[in-house]
Amino acid sequence: MSQAQKQVRQAQFKLVLLGESAVGKSSIVQRFVKNSFDEFRESTIGAAFLTQSIKLTGDDLGESLAPADDGFDDGLIVKFEIWDTAGQERYRSLASMYYRNAQAAVVVYDITQSESLEKAKYWIKELQKQASSNILITLVGNKLDLKEERQVSEESARLFANELGLLYFEVSAKSGENVQDLFKQIALKMPFKAQVSKGNGAGKNKQSVSVDLSQRPTTNDQDCAC
Repeated sequence: MSQAQKQVRQAQFKLVLLGESAVGKSSIVQRFVKNSFDEFRESTIGAAFLTQSIKLTGDDLGESLAPADDGFDDGLIVKFEIWDTAGQERYRSLASMYYRNAQAAVVVYDITQSESLEKAKYWIKELQKQASSNILITLVGNKLDLKEERQVSEESARLFANELGLLYFEVSAKSGENVQDLFKQIALKMPFKAQVSKGNGAGKNKQSVSVDLSQRPTTNDQDCAC
């Protein structure tokens, strides 16, 4: 069988984004899924659901998967089912519905707002108490394009993350800096060996349209999505 005819192994994981309103959670997801950015966007109501896949190559995976001598490519498609939660205080009680059974959580703060890191620490504590014991938590500082306005040093945030055994990234949803690498590194940490399914790789990297799953009425609130 030729390389072009080989199928691709697949794995699927649930990922949730948490953090204060206006830190740019939805913009990070939009950059990952659609590679685009909106300067201003309406606040997320309840939660939005999106999917996106990443193709990991054999070089990425190293020895994580056995050599592909069975008609399958030596790579892997990791599909993320992404729940982008609302950051407003009034939706906080709903968050547990979305991070339940999640394999990964991205907790976002704004590097130009020190208070947003304190809110991120709250969500990390909640995940450690309420979420699955083996959930992968990543602390993400957004708005790296505004680093001249930085209030939270990279060193202090990274030290905090390291002390708790979290992944740590700084990104810019506006410029796209580090966003793809963020999700790639999360994908590489997922327990895919336990649930790799054999598929034909169709629709790899397919983009999806976000769906607002809340039945609450829309609001006119707007977040800066930078």
